[in-house]
Amino acid sequence: MSHEEKLAVIRHSVSHVMAAAVTTLFPGTRIAIGPAIEHGFYYDFLFPYPLTPEDLPAIEAEMKRIIDSHQDFVKVLVSREEALARFAEEPFKKELIEALPSDAEISLYEIRSPQGKLLWADLCLGPHVANTREIHSGAFALMSIAGAYWRGDETKAMLTRIYGTAWETPKDLKAYRAFLEEVEKRDHRRIAKELDLYSTHEEAGAGLIYWHPMGGRIRAVIEDFWRAEQYRNGYELLYTPHIGKEWLWETSGHLDFYKGNMYAPMPIDQENYLIKPMNCPFHILIYKNTQRSYRDLPLRWAELGTVYRYERSGVLHGLLRVRGFTQDDAHIFCTPEQIEHEIQEVLRFSLNMWNVFGFSAIKAYLATKPEGSVGEQSRWDQALESLKKAIEQENLPYEIDEGGGAFYGPKIDLKIKDALGREWQMTTIQFDFNEPERFDMTYIAADGSRKRPYMVHRALLGSLERFFGVLIEHFGGAFPPWLAPEQVAVIPVSEAFNGYAQAVEAKLKTHNIRVTVDIGTERMNAKIRECQRRKIPYMLVVGQREQDEQTVAVRLRDGQQIAPLPIEQFIQRIHDKTITHALDL
Repeated sequence: MSHEEKLAVIRHSVSHVMAAAVTTLFPGTRIAIGPAIEHGFYYDFLFPYPLTPEDLPAIEAEMKRIIDSHQDFVKVLVSREEALARFAEEPFKKELIEALPSDAEISLYEIRSPQGKLLWADLCLGPHVANTREIHSGAFALMSIAGAYWRGDETKAMLTRIYGTAWETPKDLKAYRAFLEEVEKRDHRRIAKELDLYSTHEEAGAGLIYWHPMGGRIRAVIEDFWRAEQYRNGYELLYTPHIGKEWLWETSGHLDFYKGNMYAPMPIDQENYLIKPMNCPFHILIYKNTQRSYRDLPLRWAELGTVYRYERSGVLHGLLRVRGFTQDDAHIFCTPEQIEHEIQEVLRFSLNMWNVFGFSAIKAYLATKPEGSVGEQSRWDQALESLKKAIEQENLPYEIDEGGGAFYGPKIDLKIKDALGREWQMTTIQFDFNEPERFDMTYIAADGSRKRPYMVHRALLGSLERFFGVLIEHFGGAFPPWLAPEQVAVIPVSEAFNGYAQAVEAKLKTHNIRVTVDIGTERMNAKIRECQRRKIPYMLVVGQREQDEQTVAVRLRDGQQIAPLPIEQFIQRIHDKTITHALDL
């Protein structure tokens, strides 16, 4: 058993211990489900009265008592009828049991004392530890409570979910708590408020992002870099409308398989229009505007297209889950002969982009054909082979996601690890055998026949909003110089040198350096602290010596100081850091 498998068994077992403690302390509580999850576990309950966070210490204490009394986990197999009899007072368990075949043999796990006394039981496939002595009573903690609908259905009962974490040793638990503290420090919502990067306004519409000047500066830098890289890698840029007639989404299939995430139609001139959740149908219309030849292909078209998708209010989360976002979208249209090269190039392009932004720990997930898919088998085979070859050519670690592809084509998902080792799914390279058929896309082949092009959806960064949220947390708001909204702050040691400070500012601005000057009346040390709070990479302190010698004393945001430099030399330093996209100061 691997370390991760052992942890999963411990966590699953602790979730059952928690349920036993809860039903002991709160008679009449009904139990739902309680799996192990990443870093911990949860269990859903229907309490006879509201539970509060103040109740968690008592539950923890009862859990420790159960663990330290060395209870056995015992697997028991029963018939459907026996299971229904045992859980006659548990409505959620009865619903699960009744959904099973009449002749099903059902697995239970019981918690029993060394003397055989039954403490608790639940439907479960296991596995569990053999005895609670395998759980360290100082290596778990209950973390929070939340609401959760039974089976995720808003029409069903609202339950109380208790989250917990469990580890092998108290030392592991302590390390995890330290990790959570660092996660809290890096929370993009908190940092964005401190640095004045963006805001949301429920009164004007949930899940919509308002970019402030400082956030707007970073976005402009990202977009400028993105556009330059598209051109450098053979892409052309498109701009398409935000709405389209209903027939467009009927033709694309979105009204069949994506309607729940689309906003209601808008009647315009006696016809229904819908705001776009995707850019692809618009790119297809541009493709079909002209009869294409094999000589025209490949076509690589990219767009920073803003789209709108309905998300339930309960899942909205800062920049990471929103209702309106700008997708760094692209579509490749090519011949069968070109597809392998195109996939290799787009994967190389993706990895280069992530490396520039400081992400080097990247893993690929190759999603294969699911049930109910569309498209010729030969196309699926060729597409999967081209994806696999591209991954292997880049020596990228990967896993096969069996059946995880969309019904319209296989794909590669790239997951990156941030500075805290958390994995984020970002880039997608997705074949589409559906829309070219639905829109009857063709090109004229060398033999004069009409053929169907291959179509590949490609999002490198995903969306600018989500990417920005990940970027904030990765750097903890301390962006590298080329991305920082304020690259330099000029600080005079006294009011007597305000003029020189402003002259330095003006000179830096002529070189497109993002610079501010602080000529306020506060003391110099207070100004330095304020610049450090704003995480400005460079502070240029200027006084009599610097004015006389036309230099600047350089102070880094981490507190390091550099001997005075001629202004031109400092400008060259910033220029070098910017054009190389350096991550250090």
